[in-house]
Amino acid sequence: MNNAQKLTRITYVAILALLLLAPVIGLYPVFVMKLLCFGLFACAFNLLLGFTGLLSFGHAAFFGGAAYITGWFIKSQGWTPELGMFAGTVTAAFLGLIFGLVAIRRQGIYFAMITLALAQMVFFICLQAPFTGGEDGLQGVPRGKLFGVLPLASDTTMYYVVVAIFIACFLGISRIVTSPYGQVLKMIRENEPRAISLGYHVDRYKLLAFVLSAGLAGLAGSLKTLVMGFATLSDVHWSMSGEVILMTLLGGVGTFFGPVMGAGIVISLQNLLADKVGSWVTVIIGAIFVICVLAFRKGVVGELSAFLERRRRAPEPLGAPHRPASPAPDLSAVETTQPS
Repeated sequence: MNNAQKLTRITYVAILALLLLAPVIGLYPVFVMKLLCFGLFACAFNLLLGFTGLLSFGHAAFFGGAAYITGWFIKSQGWTPELGMFAGTVTAAFLGLIFGLVAIRRQGIYFAMITLALAQMVFFICLQAPFTGGEDGLQGVPRGKLFGVLPLASDTTMYYVVVAIFIACFLGISRIVTSPYGQVLKMIRENEPRAISLGYHVDRYKLLAFVLSAGLAGLAGSLKTLVMGFATLSDVHWSMSGEVILMTLLGGVGTFFGPVMGAGIVISLQNLLADKVGSWVTVIIGAIFVICVLAFRKGVVGELSAFLERRRRAPEPLGAPHRPASPAPDLSAVETTQPS
């Protein structure tokens, strides 16, 4: 294990400890829960963009659509929270299947524009549907009891449920990316014609990645509705798709923890500056994004990883003690057999 891997593990352990102790040390649980919801949303989007190479402008449809479905089932139908979240996640995955079947055969800007157009259709459905509340949104969604036993009214209880779901999803995404399926996705991202020439059905791989990404984005939207108690049109608006792209690029595309850090930066700035500068917070975040793109092309975590990798591969200084190379093996004693 090299120093970079050790540092990564230490960082993850420190972050896990911070998450577990957040309510004890005085961090506002609702703020951290919101951050984790958007962090999961960004991780879901990064699965598609960072590891498959598909830029979608329609992920707000999955996030917001699941938020509305979860809120409606819990509030109007009296479903328990886990069933409401399950319904929202399945709905988002189904929308991802439809979007994918339509858009997956296109690439580049055409793929992005198709996903944006389909997401706008979902936005207008949410605007006009009778159960969504229109411009007022779906308000007053109760948290209820998890599995009918564990009440989620307490912010602390709800917090640890969100932390558990986030950690499980983060580990699941990591497992997907490091699996043989994930390696094929990376090959498709790097050189799709080569993947086709090797016999892989790339459309199937990309479609499955799209559905997985949509389902995880829907789970993030369902969690957000449960935490905040409402779902609004801003959840399904195209600007939400822009926000998740911003979070992913800011933290680092194709990294595991980068999207979470990007979500933390954006959500923290929105909460800190909203009361002080009002709508100018969008301008400030945009300026930070421009600076990051110009100075940190790989994002915050991406540039940090690249720096550590350069340090690891740097040649030893002239004054460093010379380590003698291991002697070559003695081959004189090896018997060779002549072919008959």
